[in-house]
Amino acid sequence: MTALQIEEIGAFTRKLFLETAFDGFWVKEAVIVTFNRFSIDGRIRPGFFNEEELEEMGITEYALWRQLRPICFSLIKGKRLPESFQITLQLPKNQEEIFLKEKGLEHYRPEQISGLYLHIRYEGGDLKCVTGTSLTVFTMDRALEQGWDEYAAELLKSMGIAAITSTQ
Repeated sequence: MTALQIEEIGAFTRKLFLETAFDGFWVKEAVIVTFNRFSIDGRIRPGFFNEEELEEMGITEYALWRQLRPICFSLIKGKRLPESFQITLQLPKNQEEIFLKEKGLEHYRPEQISGLYLHIRYEGGDLKCVTGTSLTVFTMDRALEQGWDEYAAELLKSMGIAAITSTQ
């Protein structure tokens, strides 16, 4: 787990709420606090969409950030900054195998990975992006965690986002 302290909050929040940089991630959860506390569970409700709609929109178990981004943005826009927000994004299952190959971690199988997460937390003028991994198996090998930490830092750097890394 690595905490990435975001140096340029405005640039990061533009990428998050106004651009498509994070659109391919699943949303596990979003909590936004303004004049009220708004909580979004990213899990798709069974039966709301039919199979054709799910396939057309590319939806599986969780909503994509591109689908919830406009809703979340509508909650924070205005003259006042939000008190806080926490957004947990997950790399979709169909991208895990690509990540494993890219990082030379083919000894892990996608079914061993419960999730690869980015926890975005803003509070009191401080913005952090904390990485997280969850496995279905026990292992002393930290290569997956280290690979995900590197991937997250590289992702932010590729977006032009300055961040200071600190291991948690």
